[in-house]
Amino acid sequence: MRFQPALDKIPAYEAGKPIELVVREYGISPEKVLKLASNENPYGVSPKVSEVIKEAVYKMPLYPDDSYKALKDALAKTHGVDAKNVIQGNGSDQIFDFATRSILSPGDKILQNGKTFSMYSIYAGQCGAETIQTNSELHDLDQFLDLYKKHSPKIIFICTPCNPIGDALDQSDVYTFLQKISPDTMIVLDAAYMEFGKTRDPKKEVQASDIISKFPNVLYTNTFSKIYGLGGMRIGYGIASEEMIRAFYKLRPPFNVSQLSQLAAATALSDREFVENYLKSNLKEMIRYEEFAKKKGLFYFESYANFITIKLDQAKLDSTQTFETLLKEGIILRNLKSYGLNALRITIGRPEQNDRVLERLSELL
Repeated sequence: MRFQPALDKIPAYEAGKPIELVVREYGISPEKVLKLASNENPYGVSPKVSEVIKEAVYKMPLYPDDSYKALKDALAKTHGVDAKNVIQGNGSDQIFDFATRSILSPGDKILQNGKTFSMYSIYAGQCGAETIQTNSELHDLDQFLDLYKKHSPKIIFICTPCNPIGDALDQSDVYTFLQKISPDTMIVLDAAYMEFGKTRDPKKEVQASDIISKFPNVLYTNTFSKIYGLGGMRIGYGIASEEMIRAFYKLRPPFNVSQLSQLAAATALSDREFVENYLKSNLKEMIRYEEFAKKKGLFYFESYANFITIKLDQAKLDSTQTFETLLKEGIILRNLKSYGLNALRITIGRPEQNDRVLERLSELL
Protein backbone atom coordinates (compact mmCIF):
# COMPACT_ATOMS: atom_id res chain seq x y z
CA MET A 1 0.00 0.00 0.00
CA ARG A 2 1.32 3.42 -0.94
CA PHE A 3 0.68 6.27 1.49
CA GLN A 4 1.01 9.99 0.86
CA PRO A 5 4.70 10.92 0.43
CA ALA A 6 4.24 13.84 2.85
CA LEU A 7 3.74 11.36 5.70
CA ASP A 8 7.35 10.20 5.37
CA LYS A 9 8.50 13.56 6.72
CA ILE A 10 6.07 13.79 9.65
CA PRO A 11 6.85 12.47 13.14
CA ALA A 12 4.05 10.99 15.21
CA TYR A 13 3.01 13.19 18.12
CA GLU A 14 4.43 12.00 21.44
CA ALA A 15 2.07 12.67 24.34
CA GLY A 16 3.02 12.70 28.01
CA LYS A 17 3.28 9.29 29.64
CA PRO A 18 -0.12 8.09 30.93
CA ILE A 19 -0.70 6.78 34.43
CA GLU A 20 -1.76 3.43 32.97
CA LEU A 21 1.70 2.92 31.41
CA VAL A 22 3.46 3.41 34.74
CA VAL A 23 1.06 0.99 36.42
CA ARG A 24 1.66 -1.65 33.74
CA GLU A 25 5.41 -1.33 33.38
CA TYR A 26 6.51 -0.67 36.96
CA GLY A 27 3.80 -2.36 39.01
CA ILE A 28 2.97 0.80 40.94
CA SER A 29 -0.59 1.10 42.21
CA PRO A 30 -2.57 3.90 40.48
CA GLU A 31 -3.14 5.88 43.68
CA LYS A 32 0.63 6.19 44.16
CA VAL A 33 1.28 7.56 40.68
CA LEU A 34 1.64 11.33 40.39
CA LYS A 35 1.20 12.75 36.91
CA LEU A 36 2.37 16.33 36.41
CA ALA A 37 3.28 16.00 32.75
CA SER A 38 0.40 17.15 30.57
CA ASN A 39 -0.66 20.47 32.12
CA GLU A 40 -3.96 19.08 33.34
CA ASN A 41 -5.97 20.68 36.14
CA PRO A 42 -4.77 19.04 39.39
CA TYR A 43 -8.11 19.85 41.03
CA GLY A 44 -10.09 17.92 38.44
CA VAL A 45 -13.35 19.44 37.23
CA SER A 46 -15.91 21.77 38.68
CA PRO A 47 -18.41 20.00 40.97
CA LYS A 48 -21.10 21.53 38.78
CA VAL A 49 -19.69 19.67 35.79
CA SER A 50 -19.55 16.37 37.67
CA GLU A 51 -23.17 16.73 38.70
CA VAL A 52 -24.51 17.65 35.28
CA ILE A 53 -22.67 14.73 33.65
CA LYS A 54 -24.17 12.29 36.15
CA GLU A 55 -27.62 13.61 35.35
CA ALA A 56 -27.03 13.42 31.59
CA VAL A 57 -25.77 9.83 31.32
CA TYR A 58 -29.07 8.87 29.70
CA LYS A 59 -28.07 11.00 26.68
CA MET A 60 -25.09 8.81 25.77
CA PRO A 61 -26.95 6.76 23.11
CA LEU A 62 -28.09 9.93 21.35
CA TYR A 63 -26.23 12.01 18.79
CA PRO A 64 -25.57 15.56 19.99
CA ASP A 65 -27.34 18.62 18.66
CA ASP A 66 -25.06 19.25 15.68
CA SER A 67 -25.74 23.00 15.80
CA TYR A 68 -24.03 23.10 19.23
CA LYS A 69 -26.17 26.14 19.95
CA ALA A 70 -26.00 25.97 23.75
CA LEU A 71 -22.22 25.67 23.75
CA LYS A 72 -21.61 28.33 21.11
CA ASP A 73 -23.99 30.73 22.85
CA ALA A 74 -22.13 30.21 26.13
CA LEU A 75 -18.76 30.78 24.45
CA ALA A 76 -20.06 33.84 22.61
CA LYS A 77 -21.27 35.34 25.88
CA THR A 78 -17.98 34.56 27.64
CA HIS A 79 -15.87 36.18 24.92
CA GLY A 80 -18.20 38.99 23.86
CA VAL A 81 -18.63 37.80 20.27
CA ASP A 82 -21.46 36.51 18.12
CA ALA A 83 -22.14 32.77 18.00
CA LYS A 84 -21.47 32.96 14.24
CA ASN A 85 -17.84 33.71 15.13
CA VAL A 86 -17.42 30.43 17.05
CA ILE A 87 -16.63 26.86 15.99
CA GLN A 88 -16.27 23.92 18.35
CA GLY A 89 -13.57 21.31 17.98
CA ASN A 90 -12.50 17.92 19.26
CA GLY A 91 -9.82 19.69 21.27
CA SER A 92 -8.25 22.87 19.93
CA ASP A 93 -6.08 20.50 17.85
CA GLN A 94 -8.99 19.99 15.50
CA ILE A 95 -9.24 23.74 14.99
CA PHE A 96 -5.56 23.78 13.96
CA ASP A 97 -6.40 20.99 11.53
CA PHE A 98 -9.24 23.05 10.04
CA ALA A 99 -6.93 26.05 9.72
CA THR A 100 -4.15 24.24 7.89
CA ARG A 101 -6.42 22.29 5.55
CA SER A 102 -8.39 25.41 4.66
CA ILE A 103 -5.32 27.35 3.52
CA LEU A 104 -2.31 25.18 2.78
CA SER A 105 -1.29 23.38 -0.40
CA PRO A 106 1.88 21.38 -1.12
CA GLY A 107 4.87 23.71 -1.21
CA ASP A 108 3.33 26.37 1.04
CA LYS A 109 4.96 27.43 4.31
CA ILE A 110 3.98 28.13 7.89
CA LEU A 111 5.94 30.18 10.42
CA GLN A 112 6.25 29.36 14.12
CA ASN A 113 8.47 29.84 17.14
CA GLY A 114 11.59 27.71 17.58
CA LYS A 115 10.13 26.02 20.66
CA THR A 116 6.38 25.59 20.45
CA PHE A 117 3.52 23.10 20.28
CA SER A 118 4.56 20.42 17.80
CA MET A 119 1.13 19.81 16.28
CA TYR A 120 1.30 23.00 14.21
CA SER A 121 4.05 21.59 12.04
CA ILE A 122 2.51 18.12 11.98
CA TYR A 123 -0.78 19.43 10.60
CA ALA A 124 1.10 21.61 8.12
CA GLY A 125 3.17 18.63 7.02
CA GLN A 126 0.02 16.62 6.36
CA CYS A 127 -0.83 19.28 3.77
CA GLY A 128 2.62 19.05 2.20
CA ALA A 129 3.66 22.41 3.63
CA GLU A 130 7.06 23.36 5.03
CA THR A 131 7.62 24.69 8.55
CA ILE A 132 9.82 27.74 9.02
CA GLN A 133 10.78 28.54 12.59
CA THR A 134 12.80 31.06 14.54
CA ASN A 135 16.05 30.03 16.21
CA SER A 136 14.95 31.48 19.54
CA GLU A 137 13.54 29.77 22.61
CA LEU A 138 11.27 32.67 23.53
CA HIS A 139 8.96 34.39 21.03
CA ASP A 140 11.05 36.96 19.19
CA LEU A 141 8.69 38.98 17.00
CA ASP A 142 11.57 40.71 15.21
CA GLN A 143 12.74 37.31 14.01
CA PHE A 144 9.17 36.43 13.09
CA LEU A 145 8.92 39.55 10.96
CA ASP A 146 12.25 38.93 9.20
CA LEU A 147 11.29 35.34 8.38
CA TYR A 148 7.82 36.43 7.29
CA LYS A 149 9.31 38.88 4.78
CA LYS A 150 11.76 36.26 3.51
CA HIS A 151 9.45 33.24 3.21
CA SER A 152 5.89 34.62 2.81
CA PRO A 153 4.21 31.92 4.91
CA LYS A 154 0.50 31.28 4.46
CA ILE A 155 -0.03 30.82 8.22
CA ILE A 156 1.78 32.24 11.26
CA PHE A 157 1.29 30.39 14.55
CA ILE A 158 1.69 32.41 17.75
CA CYS A 159 1.30 30.53 21.01
CA THR A 160 0.96 32.92 23.94
CA PRO A 161 1.50 31.89 26.67
CA CYS A 162 3.68 29.34 24.93
CA ASN A 163 3.90 25.60 25.43
CA PRO A 164 6.45 24.19 26.34
CA ILE A 165 8.36 27.28 27.56
CA GLY A 166 5.66 29.32 29.29
CA ASP A 167 6.69 32.73 27.90
CA ALA A 168 3.98 35.21 26.93
CA LEU A 169 3.80 38.31 24.75
CA ASP A 170 2.31 41.63 25.77
CA GLN A 171 -0.90 42.43 23.92
CA SER A 172 0.60 45.65 22.60
CA ASP A 173 3.52 43.76 21.02
CA VAL A 174 1.16 41.27 19.39
CA TYR A 175 -0.94 44.06 17.88
CA THR A 176 2.12 45.97 16.64
CA PHE A 177 3.33 42.81 14.92
CA LEU A 178 -0.03 42.02 13.36
CA GLN A 179 -0.22 45.49 11.84
CA LYS A 180 2.83 44.59 9.73
CA ILE A 181 1.31 41.37 8.35
CA SER A 182 -0.72 41.10 5.16
CA PRO A 183 -4.45 40.45 5.70
CA ASP A 184 -4.04 37.53 3.28
CA THR A 185 -1.86 35.70 5.84
CA MET A 186 -3.73 33.70 8.45
CA ILE A 187 -2.61 34.26 12.04
CA VAL A 188 -3.41 31.49 14.50
CA LEU A 189 -3.26 32.78 18.07
CA ASP A 190 -3.18 29.77 20.38
CA ALA A 191 -4.53 31.02 23.71
CA ALA A 192 -4.73 27.69 25.56
CA TYR A 193 -3.03 29.22 28.63
CA MET A 194 -4.40 32.77 28.39
CA GLU A 195 -6.28 32.64 31.71
CA PHE A 196 -3.05 31.85 33.52
CA GLY A 197 -1.11 34.51 31.65
CA LYS A 198 -3.48 37.38 32.34
CA THR A 199 -3.68 36.38 36.01
CA ARG A 200 0.06 36.79 36.42
CA ASP A 201 0.27 39.92 34.26
CA PRO A 202 -2.81 41.67 32.83
CA LYS A 203 -0.66 43.09 29.99
CA LYS A 204 -0.48 39.57 28.55
CA GLU A 205 -4.22 39.32 27.94
CA VAL A 206 -5.37 39.19 24.34
CA GLN A 207 -9.16 39.26 24.10
CA ALA A 208 -10.81 37.32 21.32
CA SER A 209 -13.49 39.94 20.67
CA ASP A 210 -10.95 42.72 20.32
CA ILE A 211 -8.39 40.96 18.16
CA ILE A 212 -10.81 39.52 15.60
CA SER A 213 -12.53 42.91 15.23
CA LYS A 214 -9.19 44.58 14.52
CA PHE A 215 -7.64 41.76 12.49
CA PRO A 216 -10.06 39.65 10.40
CA ASN A 217 -7.21 37.31 9.44
CA VAL A 218 -6.73 36.16 13.05
CA LEU A 219 -8.00 32.82 14.36
CA TYR A 220 -8.16 32.79 18.18
CA THR A 221 -8.13 29.27 19.64
CA ASN A 222 -8.58 27.94 23.13
CA THR A 223 -9.27 24.69 24.95
CA PHE A 224 -11.21 23.30 27.89
CA SER A 225 -8.34 20.91 28.70
CA LYS A 226 -6.33 23.23 30.94
CA ILE A 227 -8.15 25.76 33.12
CA TYR A 228 -11.43 23.81 33.08
CA GLY A 229 -9.97 20.33 33.62
CA LEU A 230 -11.71 18.68 30.68
CA GLY A 231 -8.72 17.14 28.90
CA GLY A 232 -10.39 13.74 28.80
CA MET A 233 -13.50 15.20 27.18
CA ARG A 234 -11.54 16.51 24.17
CA ILE A 235 -13.11 19.86 23.50
CA GLY A 236 -11.75 23.19 22.27
CA TYR A 237 -12.89 26.04 20.06
CA GLY A 238 -11.94 28.71 17.59
CA ILE A 239 -13.15 32.32 17.32
CA ALA A 240 -12.72 34.20 14.05
CA SER A 241 -14.46 36.16 11.31
CA GLU A 242 -17.68 34.72 9.93
CA GLU A 243 -15.92 34.14 6.62
CA MET A 244 -13.24 32.00 8.25
CA ILE A 245 -15.72 30.06 10.37
CA ARG A 246 -17.86 29.29 7.31
CA ALA A 247 -14.79 27.86 5.56
CA PHE A 248 -13.95 25.68 8.56
CA TYR A 249 -17.50 24.29 8.68
CA LYS A 250 -16.94 22.83 5.22
CA LEU A 251 -14.11 20.76 6.72
CA ARG A 252 -15.83 19.84 9.98
CA PRO A 253 -17.12 16.26 10.31
CA PRO A 254 -20.63 15.83 11.72
CA PHE A 255 -21.03 15.55 15.49
CA ASN A 256 -17.37 16.45 16.03
CA VAL A 257 -17.87 17.06 19.77
CA SER A 258 -19.62 14.47 21.92
CA GLN A 259 -22.94 14.91 23.68
CA LEU A 260 -21.43 14.93 27.17
CA SER A 261 -18.39 16.99 26.20
CA GLN A 262 -20.41 19.95 24.99
CA LEU A 263 -22.59 19.79 28.10
CA ALA A 264 -19.53 19.66 30.36
CA ALA A 265 -17.93 22.61 28.58
CA ALA A 266 -20.98 24.84 28.71
CA THR A 267 -21.38 24.07 32.41
CA ALA A 268 -17.70 24.69 33.14
CA LEU A 269 -18.00 28.21 31.77
CA SER A 270 -20.59 29.01 34.43
CA ASP A 271 -18.40 28.16 37.45
CA ARG A 272 -15.97 31.08 37.80
CA GLU A 273 -15.36 30.34 41.49
CA PHE A 274 -13.77 27.00 40.61
CA VAL A 275 -11.58 28.68 37.98
CA GLU A 276 -10.51 31.56 40.23
CA ASN A 277 -9.54 29.22 43.08
CA TYR A 278 -7.39 27.18 40.72
CA LEU A 279 -5.70 30.28 39.31
CA LYS A 280 -4.79 31.51 42.80
CA SER A 281 -3.34 28.13 43.77
CA ASN A 282 -1.43 27.81 40.49
CA LEU A 283 0.33 31.15 40.93
CA LYS A 284 1.13 30.54 44.59
CA GLU A 285 2.61 27.10 43.88
CA MET A 286 4.46 28.38 40.80
CA ILE A 287 6.42 30.71 43.06
CA ARG A 288 7.51 27.72 45.15
CA TYR A 289 9.10 26.12 42.09
CA GLU A 290 10.78 29.38 41.13
CA GLU A 291 12.26 29.79 44.61
CA PHE A 292 13.42 26.17 44.53
CA ALA A 293 15.20 26.68 41.19
CA LYS A 294 16.88 29.86 42.41
CA LYS A 295 18.06 28.15 45.56
CA LYS A 296 19.51 25.24 43.60
CA GLY A 297 21.10 27.47 40.96
CA LEU A 298 18.93 26.13 38.15
CA PHE A 299 17.71 28.15 35.18
CA TYR A 300 13.96 28.33 34.71
CA PHE A 301 11.74 30.13 32.24
CA GLU A 302 9.37 32.63 33.80
CA SER A 303 6.04 31.00 33.12
CA TYR A 304 2.64 32.51 32.45
CA ALA A 305 0.99 29.10 32.19
CA ASN A 306 0.19 26.23 34.57
CA PHE A 307 3.63 24.64 34.26
CA ILE A 308 7.26 25.54 34.73
CA THR A 309 10.21 24.47 32.58
CA ILE A 310 13.48 24.00 34.44
CA LYS A 311 16.80 23.36 32.71
CA LEU A 312 19.14 20.81 34.27
CA ASP A 313 22.42 21.89 32.64
CA GLN A 314 23.68 23.72 35.72
CA ALA A 315 23.12 20.61 37.84
CA LYS A 316 24.94 18.45 35.28
CA LEU A 317 21.93 16.17 35.11
CA ASP A 318 20.49 14.62 31.97
CA SER A 319 16.77 15.30 31.59
CA THR A 320 16.10 11.86 30.07
CA GLN A 321 17.82 10.00 32.89
CA THR A 322 16.18 12.18 35.52
CA PHE A 323 12.79 11.71 33.89
CA GLU A 324 13.19 7.93 33.80
CA THR A 325 14.38 7.77 37.41
CA LEU A 326 11.30 9.64 38.57
CA LEU A 327 9.04 7.66 36.26
CA LYS A 328 10.08 4.38 37.88
CA GLU A 329 9.10 5.89 41.23
CA GLY A 330 5.65 6.87 39.97
CA ILE A 331 6.33 10.56 39.30
CA ILE A 332 5.48 11.53 35.72
CA LEU A 333 6.96 14.80 34.45
CA ARG A 334 7.61 15.88 30.84
CA ASN A 335 11.08 15.39 29.39
CA LEU A 336 11.79 18.13 26.83
CA LYS A 337 14.77 16.48 25.17
CA SER A 338 12.65 16.01 22.02
CA TYR A 339 12.35 19.82 21.90
CA GLY A 340 16.13 20.19 22.02
CA LEU A 341 16.11 21.18 25.69
CA ASN A 342 17.85 19.44 28.56
CA ALA A 343 14.91 20.33 30.74
CA LEU A 344 11.86 19.07 32.56
CA ARG A 345 8.44 20.65 32.23
CA ILE A 346 6.46 20.30 35.43
CA THR A 347 2.73 20.89 35.66
CA ILE A 348 1.97 22.93 38.78
CA GLY A 349 0.05 20.58 41.03
CA ARG A 350 -1.71 20.77 44.37
CA PRO A 351 0.51 21.73 47.35
CA GLU A 352 0.96 18.14 48.55
CA GLN A 353 1.81 16.97 45.02
CA ASN A 354 4.41 19.70 44.66
CA ASP A 355 5.86 18.73 48.05
CA ARG A 356 6.59 15.26 46.70
CA VAL A 357 8.17 16.51 43.46
CA LEU A 358 10.31 19.19 45.11
CA GLU A 359 11.52 16.81 47.80
CA ARG A 360 12.57 14.18 45.26
CA LEU A 361 14.22 16.72 42.93
CA SER A 362 16.13 18.12 45.88
CA GLU A 363 17.47 14.64 46.65
CA LEU A 364 18.55 14.08 43.04
CA LEU A 365 20.35 17.43 42.97
